[in-house]
Amino acid sequence: MDVQEIKKLDAYLKKLFGNQRIRVVPRPRKDDFAEVYIGEEKLGDLNLDDEDEDLSYNFRMEISLGDVSEIDQIKRLDAYLKRRFDNEKIRVVARAKKKDSLETYLGDEFIGVLFVDDEKGRRSYILEMPILDMDLA
Repeated sequence: MDVQEIKKLDAYLKKLFGNQRIRVVPRPRKDDFAEVYIGEEKLGDLNLDDEDEDLSYNFRMEISLGDVSEIDQIKRLDAYLKRRFDNEKIRVVARAKKKDSLETYLGDEFIGVLFVDDEKGRRSYILEMPILDMDLA
């Protein structure tokens, strides 16, 4: 990712989440990766996807909440994301026909999918948020 892409992604995420403390930082020696921070705390990674000549980016954030029952997971994830992004408009919603993932919204706008990861014997979540090149224009 070049300097212009980093600046556009930085501005987009600040505007989307309404948080001026968000920063996108290029990862040294990795041209297609960047890291996303709020202040000094790392949120997740951004990677460039230029397959099929359609330029897009993917924000990926891993979330560990400890032991959470399926009943409490939506409420706990919702509160966690609101606190983490400092934005009360974020909400987590169950998917109608899928039990392995949840949807994430900012107000009425769909922003990504939270995948449930039970692999390492502990439940964690992975927020995947696509960013299209046209979103940055």
